[in-house]
Amino acid sequence: MPHIRTFSPVAALLLALSWGAPALADEVDPASLYEVSTEGSSAQLKAGEKGVFVVSVKTKPGAHVSDEAPLKLEVKGAHVSVAKEKLGREDSVSKKAAGQEFVDPRFEVPLTATAAGKGSVDAKLVFFICTEKICARQQKTLSVPVEVL
Repeated sequence: MPHIRTFSPVAALLLALSWGAPALADEVDPASLYEVSTEGSSAQLKAGEKGVFVVSVKTKPGAHVSDEAPLKLEVKGAHVSVAKEKLGREDSVSKKAAGQEFVDPRFEVPLTATAAGKGSVDAKLVFFICTEKICARQQKTLSVPVEVL
């Protein structure tokens, strides 16, 4: 008669968890696949002066922003007025180079300082970050202070 080995409930749980560990290790946090930057945005303007609000998504190797799923940028300002409040992929200043499959989006939104004081440009960016295995919806809220003199 063959010997049947039994495990205590704790040992069985640890064994089950160890079998599941490799699957968990393969899962990647989609937020680790890119960086969002507002570098290049105007930080100080005189009333009436024009500036720019910049938002760029820089993907890491093996990841890309989907060019098929929705990409939206909603922008509003305090002490500044923005030229356009709702932007999409077609508003990105980044264009594909010859032979390039994907391009990282970059938005440059013109703005005008309206009144003196501590203002800001606030934005909500929605896009999908993809790899060969996943495509995940991402939403980022951004705020850039703008001092209007």
